[in-house]
Amino acid sequence: MSLNGYDIGVIIPAYNEEVYIGHTIETLVSLPYIDRILVVDDGSEDNTAYVAASAGAYVLSLPQNRGKALAMKRGYEAMHTHVLVFLDADITEGACQIIKLIEPICERKAEAVIARFPMTTGQGGFGLVRALAAKGLYFLTGKTLTGVLSGQRAILRKAINDSFFEYKGFGIEFGMTADMLLQNIQIIEVDVNMKHRTTGRDYKGFLHRYRQFIDIFLVIIKKTREKNFSKRIATTQKEQD
Repeated sequence: MSLNGYDIGVIIPAYNEEVYIGHTIETLVSLPYIDRILVVDDGSEDNTAYVAASAGAYVLSLPQNRGKALAMKRGYEAMHTHVLVFLDADITEGACQIIKLIEPICERKAEAVIARFPMTTGQGGFGLVRALAAKGLYFLTGKTLTGVLSGQRAILRKAINDSFFEYKGFGIEFGMTADMLLQNIQIIEVDVNMKHRTTGRDYKGFLHRYRQFIDIFLVIIKKTREKNFSKRIATTQKEQD
């Protein structure tokens, strides 16, 4: 069933998410406006693929763990609906609220919509990753977004190109957002009441945030070099003219 003539596909990159993914998919299956749900199993070592398929999703299994960016790209290549919704596999509450991401696109008010989660207190880290992402995005694009790191986003498929996925590790959402802004894709943010697994303040949690920080920092360096290269090319062409 399409929404205002747009068919909707949900892509869920997943790695070892057997505990959470069944609940997420069961919620999505009950929504009348979702045409297809695709789980890209990124070389999981548990029963993620089996649980996802049992819950009603199509499953694309990758032979080995290659990271979220490639899983998202494989989903993009396999899903040909008008609107693509990228969703994390560990949404414990509120997956039904993806309608808030879809509607602005189907109503032609945006080309991309990013979910903005409520702030949580007493959980997570100290905001260093969020601060780096915010400052890095402004440095690269001159624009600010609150949910730059959100994995919950809907995008008009024809607004996407392969370059959006050319990032590693946890840099994918930041890099994709910067690319969309630099290409003047119309993005809006919407508030949602979704909940997902929170990374705590234990060793594993801080290691996770350290990797996030490094991956985002590497994206900033990469795109800064690209920006400077483009400026040099433009200067050279101007001098030749």
